[in-house]
Amino acid sequence: MSCEVKLISCTAKPSRVVAAAAKLCYSPSPASGLMDGLDASGIRDFLGRLRSVGHLSPFEHASFTYAVEGISRVASHQLVRHRIASYSQRSQRYVDSGRSGAVVPPEVSANPEALAVYERCVHDSREAYERLVSMGVPREDARFILPHGWETSIIVTMNARELHHFFQLRLCRRAQWEIREVARGMLILAREAAFELFETAGPSCVSEGECRELHTCGNPYSGVGEIIGEGG
Repeated sequence: MSCEVKLISCTAKPSRVVAAAAKLCYSPSPASGLMDGLDASGIRDFLGRLRSVGHLSPFEHASFTYAVEGISRVASHQLVRHRIASYSQRSQRYVDSGRSGAVVPPEVSANPEALAVYERCVHDSREAYERLVSMGVPREDARFILPHGWETSIIVTMNARELHHFFQLRLCRRAQWEIREVARGMLILAREAAFELFETAGPSCVSEGECRELHTCGNPYSGVGEIIGEGG
């Protein structure tokens, strides 16, 4: 199974909103008129200057809501560690989890022998879950038998500043493969919705030009394009 990431909502004109909020900090003009005279090139330059000096609080005025389908609870546990965000996750107490399956790691799927072991365990877990439920065990208790890799769905809302932090951590080559794929999908959609806000978003080797990890991977990205699958 592979995850699917969709941007289902975001602040209207997010780059303009952030630029207007930042402009307020340096302008005596009334707040209501701050979006006047903001053209695309001016916004891009202005937001670039904000990033360069670390003035990121205005980025908090733009929010982005994603639907993430088909990720494992291994990945969702990592996702919800980002505290400046809102989450709604499919409940295993109220939803029949026997209809779902487990996410298969690439290292497992590439090895036929390992895949056979994995699939047998998934089958046994599902069968045990369904038997427990049929015996009258509540789903909230039967779910204890399910593996960490069991599929789930989640709605995530983050502001643009927290997204930058999320991308810095979770797009690093050292991040776990599944949360890295979720972050990649989120970045692609964020750049489509507000390129100016996320032009240089990514791990520190991209966003800051140097690795900030304690244990570097030794293989920095050449740029955002390499992360999202574009040339250059």
